Amino acid sequence: MATALITHAACLEHDPGPYHPESPDRLRAVLAALDAPEFAGLIREEAPRATMEQLVRVHPAKIVDAILAVRPEAGDIENIDADTAMSSGSAEAALRAAGGAVLAVDLVMRGVVKAAFAAVRPPGHHAEPSRPMGFCLFNNAGVAAQHARAAHGLKRVAVVDFDVHHGNGTQALFAQNPDLFYGSSHQSPFYPGTGDVWERGIANNIVNVPLRARDSSAAFRDAWAGSIIPELDAFAPELLIISAGFDAHREDPLAQIRLETEDYAWITEALLEVARKHGGGRVVSVLEGGYDLDALAACAAVHVRGLMQA
Repeated sequence: MATALITHAACLEHDPGPYHPESPDRLRAVLAALDAPEFAGLIREEAPRATMEQLVRVHPAKIVDAILAVRPEAGDIENIDADTAMSSGSAEAALRAAGGAVLAVDLVMRGVVKAAFAAVRPPGHHAEPSRPMGFCLFNNAGVAAQHARAAHGLKRVAVVDFDVHHGNGTQALFAQNPDLFYGSSHQSPFYPGTGDVWERGIANNIVNVPLRARDSSAAFRDAWAGSIIPELDAFAPELLIISAGFDAHREDPLAQIRLETEDYAWITEALLEVARKHGGGRVVSVLEGGYDLDALAACAAVHVRGLMQA
């Protein structure tokens, strides 16, 4: 069965400034890599805008309204926090990013495709229910997970996150709900300062494996094969959502984990095995971090290549 690639030109219009690492060139690099002939079979869809109904399953309406009200003049930047900025196109990009994740769920759950990759920005996993932060405005993976439950009647939904930064926003959303699972490997101590191994959620439904600076493939693979995947398997998700950040790559300038491109092929296949066992192979992946353009492009390509085998 086919795999979907979901994106929107509006996601290129979120411009946090000329020196900000979360630049539109990140998405351009990913899309250029996925224009290679081997990806000609992808079903390409435009991301719709997320609706208020979809967003408020994660974020209070006053938070959604406040984010969407930030509409700087063209060429201006408004800082939301020390790391997060919005331009004239940011609100539209955020709606399309969350909406792309929702569409990915719909396509997978309706059987149109087996897997879907939402190549969208701004990223989402740092966005807590009550505040945007860490380059993130809405929690795209969280919106997708809650949509899967509300619109498609699923009970057990998992988000797994191999971004080098801990997804504090997703954890905050999931920790008190035993029907949601969050698993993450991430550099620690590091931004945002969460993700300790003892953070387990209400029903041991949170699994964090901190990695140290300069850890490489062996530590990463052990974290997943030895801890996260066995607990994910025990949770038995009906749908698996991946927060796909590629900034643990050795070339990334924002962190110090030393993964190789091949590690992302390995983790994609390992996660697909769990999805095949419990959810009919249904997988939704949503772009998170990755700040070396060449490494990001290469890692996204091997990830999507793996998803095409779902």
